[in-house]
Amino acid sequence: MTGHAKSKIDVKCTVAEVAAAMERLAPTGLAQSWDNVGLLAGDPAAAVRRVLTCIDLTHPVVDEAIEGEAEFIVAYHPPIFKPIRSLRADSAGTDAVVHRCIRHGLAIYAAHTALDAAEGGTNDVIADLCGAREVEPLEYVDAPGGGECKLVVFVPPAQSEAIAEAMFAAGAGRIGDYTRCGFRVLGRGSFFGDAAANPTVGERGRMEFVDEIRLETVVPAKRLPPVVAAMLKAHPYEEPAFDVYPLQGKPTGGIGRIARLLKPSSLSNLARRLKRATDATSVQIVGPSDRLVSRAIVVVGAAGSLPFRIALTPSDVIVTGEIRHHDALTIARLGCTAIALGHWASERPVLASLAARLSSMLGGVDVQVSAADRDPFHPA
Repeated sequence: MTGHAKSKIDVKCTVAEVAAAMERLAPTGLAQSWDNVGLLAGDPAAAVRRVLTCIDLTHPVVDEAIEGEAEFIVAYHPPIFKPIRSLRADSAGTDAVVHRCIRHGLAIYAAHTALDAAEGGTNDVIADLCGAREVEPLEYVDAPGGGECKLVVFVPPAQSEAIAEAMFAAGAGRIGDYTRCGFRVLGRGSFFGDAAANPTVGERGRMEFVDEIRLETVVPAKRLPPVVAAMLKAHPYEEPAFDVYPLQGKPTGGIGRIARLLKPSSLSNLARRLKRATDATSVQIVGPSDRLVSRAIVVVGAAGSLPFRIALTPSDVIVTGEIRHHDALTIARLGCTAIALGHWASERPVLASLAARLSSMLGGVDVQVSAADRDPFHPA
């Protein structure tokens, strides 16, 4: 009996449900703008009994998935990154691997920088291996829109509460478990009505100054039209002045980690510790091996220039996968240190915890870490 036939009679969950679980673990909104994460291929309604996780989606990994009768692959690196013009089985690129997955009914999900930024993701795993006690994002990801607006309107003091109640009744003013939330401040407004104006207060053709209340409240974006309509209906002015400000969501994660170590360590001791914990085959360091470090700047994969946006000190160590030659020279000039574990080796440790968490969320689905996933670099 084929794996496809088995999944029909023993459905555990669907591709859409596995993708939704991944979204909870590593929200795609945390990914970098240039990245390509989420469900890249697959039928959302297809059944899933087995999931395979890997860093790189290669032909050996696909062989393993087919032989193990998996229906879903979670790959850290996106096999589809830039727009592709074709999917050919005989291609030397990753499109051939994607073609093969589609042919065998294997859904593909990419996590990449979403998993880097997420709590418990790639950077947190390495920070834990460093022995960190205080961990925070190195750089917060721009939060997506929070789905709310701030509505500000200027009203006569005598009518301020009636206008506020009209807005609240239309759906404004909720913050968590609290309703009818608003803010009021007294100020002085001015206007000059032209010949066609019909002002409620004052006269046309002259400068008027009036006391007004600045009334503001939060409004769900989908409720903005009826709230504005209710405000305009309740407002006594011919032309009420009001503003709408979109609100940004609260930052929930970020790329990289700043991690205070439980206790200072020499650079060489920390490098050896990480080499053992990650099974890295080749670890390189920048800086004196006996330097004591107390803070780790963790950026898995390729560090690039990201760590240099913060002030580095001699007690800092950059823990990453790979470092460009000129960046290593910069680190040395700054009197800082670094540990390069290898690109793949710095990312691979997250798979065990990811598989365990995903399995727990999906109850009954078999989630495994690929044994065929391999670092393309190895010692000579």
